[in-house]
Amino acid sequence: MDKLDEIFYLQSRFDQDLARRRNLDYDMSTWVQKGILALVSEMAELLDEVNFKWWKNAKPVDVEAIHEELADILHFYVSLCLKVGLDAPGLHKAYVAKNRENFLRQQGLSDRAGYES
Repeated sequence: MDKLDEIFYLQSRFDQDLARRRNLDYDMSTWVQKGILALVSEMAELLDEVNFKWWKNAKPVDVEAIHEELADILHFYVSLCLKVGLDAPGLHKAYVAKNRENFLRQQGLSDRAGYES
């Protein structure tokens, strides 16, 4: 099992256990809303780790805390992927296609408006 497959497998097991233990049964739209709110919350926690508040005294950056917040973000992102039916191979395929399109856009070779040379 590759690392991305393992992450999706572990997250799926966790999500199923959590749903069973807490009796959670939301529709996909509600799961997406909850997933986005969780991601925004975790991103705010990450932002707090890097002294963005110029009006406060800076504290030393804790790289371990940054790693933990990034892992939390991945946790909720993968959970959200699973809720909308996107598995590890599907995410890989979508990522590769989007990455190719992003390069084409920056090279002025995309068919999308706004990226012409």
